[in-house]
Amino acid sequence: MSKASIIGAYNTEFGAFVTKDKATGLMTDTKTYYDMIIEAGQGAIKDSGLDAKDIDAVFVGSCSPGSFNNQEHVAPLAVEIDPALRFKPMSRAECACASSTVALYNAVYGIESGRYKNILVIGVEKMNLLPTPQMTAVLAGSSHWPSEGSKGWSFPMLFAAYAKGYQAQYNIPNEEFEKMLYTVGALCYKNGAENPLAHQKKGPASLAEIMALNELDAKGRCKNVMVAAPLRLHDCSLVSDGAAALVVTATANVGSRKARASEIAGIGHSCERLAENVRPNMYELMAGKDAAAKAYAEAGIKASDVNLAEVHDCFTINQILSTEALGFSADGRAGHDYLAGRFTRDDDKVSVNLSGGLKSKGHPVGATGASMHALIHKQLIGEAIGVKAKKADIGVAFNVGGSSVTNCVTVLRKL
Repeated sequence: MSKASIIGAYNTEFGAFVTKDKATGLMTDTKTYYDMIIEAGQGAIKDSGLDAKDIDAVFVGSCSPGSFNNQEHVAPLAVEIDPALRFKPMSRAECACASSTVALYNAVYGIESGRYKNILVIGVEKMNLLPTPQMTAVLAGSSHWPSEGSKGWSFPMLFAAYAKGYQAQYNIPNEEFEKMLYTVGALCYKNGAENPLAHQKKGPASLAEIMALNELDAKGRCKNVMVAAPLRLHDCSLVSDGAAALVVTATANVGSRKARASEIAGIGHSCERLAENVRPNMYELMAGKDAAAKAYAEAGIKASDVNLAEVHDCFTINQILSTEALGFSADGRAGHDYLAGRFTRDDDKVSVNLSGGLKSKGHPVGATGASMHALIHKQLIGEAIGVKAKKADIGVAFNVGGSSVTNCVTVLRKL
């Protein structure tokens, strides 16, 4: 079975691409869903050195375009990238925040089957046309609706359940646990400040800066409000618009492009039960650990072989849980390791979220997985966007969908 490799990648800038009339509340789109698909697709094809006519199929990942933008049947929009894509097969994958990683995996299967030679993968989401309450309600549709979404549970609440379970399991005092969460957030802000594509390029980049935001000002206001205890505003990722794209081919077809290619050496795709109230061990990502084990086994590596990772920090607690699921920290120790200064750009073993992660780079849900892969690929070929990894031979992307229900771990290796 031939492995697949990435030979082209592109990431749009992430942000809130709307203007709002304060008097009427009317939102105006300044970079549309359609614009972002075209930008990302054209950018990835150009980066690959191929022509659009060389693309055999297009797989798109997008979470909720019908609710966010009143547009379903989105895959054929990729025809507008280039006239040469007309009549090519195109389809969409939906797995909440893991949609574009699942689209990538579908492309890998298409390459491995031998049916396709070159495939374009696009991840895209436009979230900011909706007011926050409506956007939150749309996202709640990716929870278990009967027991969660319909009961008013939001995703901060769902991940707060993991935070409470983790803190209780490992008997971590409140003040120490807060410092763990804030240290993770500050690390992502610090890295994101150097990412020209990041949604939030300036944030509180130290533990002390975030803790200071908890204090009430003269009017009794807090800049780091509690969202779902113990998670505060700066524990939560951003609501973003953006797109990313990849061109994938068989490793055997890379040829002269070897210097600018990275191999998809192993993948693990594991799903947890959708409803949290029927899951055991709400203090670890059990399916995430399973996905990591599968990806590592297929790639023939151990956790200690990994140089850099992009992990799904939709909330700071999930970065801690992801760090343990990938085997970079022992169970119950990741928070302590972050407090001790681990996983920075200077770490001798593995650096985490050099892009700034979802916390700073942004989290346009359908684009997040493709973005993770694009940025690791760029690190591996020596074209880092933002902070450059100390060493970049093997990278891992850990993308989740929903409340860590769809778990996707990819090992990317420098060719």
